[in-house]
Amino acid sequence: MSERTRLTTVETVREVGSWLFTVRDEYGEPDEVILVPCEDDEKDEIEAWVNRCTHEAQRLDRGFGAAMRDGQIICPKHGSMFDSCSGYCDNGEAADTTLVSVEIGVENGDVYLTDDDYDFAHEGSIEDGNSSDESADDDDDGVPSSTSHIGF
Repeated sequence: MSERTRLTTVETVREVGSWLFTVRDEYGEPDEVILVPCEDDEKDEIEAWVNRCTHEAQRLDRGFGAAMRDGQIICPKHGSMFDSCSGYCDNGEAADTTLVSVEIGVENGDVYLTDDDYDFAHEGSIEDGNSSDESADDDDDGVPSSTSHIGF
């Protein structure tokens, strides 16, 4: 599906800690992907992962950067930590699972989407795209409406 599409620079990913973008799969369905720095003894590069914890499909980057510590991506819901280089989790609710990888390439400091299973849609979250991607259950402010009887 995808030809090589320039996303951003390695420098930008390193400066901001993670970089979120939206793709479309072979069926035209949107999904989110995060770019994160990978630094270990064998690598010094960028990796791309589908923006979803393997435990409960919780978004790792909710639109303001993925929580990272010591080369690990932290799930904001349960605290499971995924290695930014391998995507593997050895702790918490998501233990013994691996994030879904997305193929990228780096050339002359630029990061490219090279995964044939995805087409680049836009930078940012699904909600940052056009209104056709928004849920029909959203209020005008983009916040999901509630069916709860409890008010705040």
